[in-house]
Amino acid sequence: MVSAGIRAEFSMDQHEDDTAALAQEARKLFSGRVDFLLSAPQLKFLPEPEFPEIAFAGRSNVGKSSLINALTGRKAIARTSVTPGRTQELNFFEIGDPTQFRLVDMPGYGFAKAPLKVVENWKKLVRTFLRGRAVLKRTMVLVDSRHGLKPVDIEMMTMLDEAAVGYRIVLTKADKIKASALEEVRARTAAEAKKHPAAYPELHVTSSEKGMGLDELRAAVLRDVRT
Repeated sequence: MVSAGIRAEFSMDQHEDDTAALAQEARKLFSGRVDFLLSAPQLKFLPEPEFPEIAFAGRSNVGKSSLINALTGRKAIARTSVTPGRTQELNFFEIGDPTQFRLVDMPGYGFAKAPLKVVENWKKLVRTFLRGRAVLKRTMVLVDSRHGLKPVDIEMMTMLDEAAVGYRIVLTKADKIKASALEEVRARTAAEAKKHPAAYPELHVTSSEKGMGLDELRAAVLRDVRT
């Protein structure tokens, strides 16, 4: 008779094997065709909901474009800017040949210098997109490791909770702080995530510059696409 401990160990080993295989498949997929599709400043410009979508959200200057570039192995598939808040549209990218899914680069939020009317337009666009996009499989909420969760991040998480859109929290720029500080931020973020019903329990710790956590995040994207 197989003990519970042995079954648990086998299950864990199998999970690790499955994750490794998925990561390898995801790496190959992301290194293939990745094309910019379109920018949608308004909902009427959205592409037809033909493929699963994974959205990326985060404060302005959180490193969202850099992370998308790093995931896809491109230098500038997503625009990066020294001016936070520049991206004011939903930008769509197609992955795979033929297309397997789309990535959606959402407008950055929480930039204090943006005009109030612009901020309100962003919120309306994002909120309506989240609530009405049937093919949206998961949203990645990016959080700067150096600063941790800010009130605007929690506001975004609450918006996702209310829209019943599942999301993963992704810590960015993890190479910019000491390991001990990073662990403190990770612990505080995990504790806050437990308060939010739509938050995925697993956190992702990444660095676009160093490649940290990218394989695991690619695998997570592919897993979410297929759920």
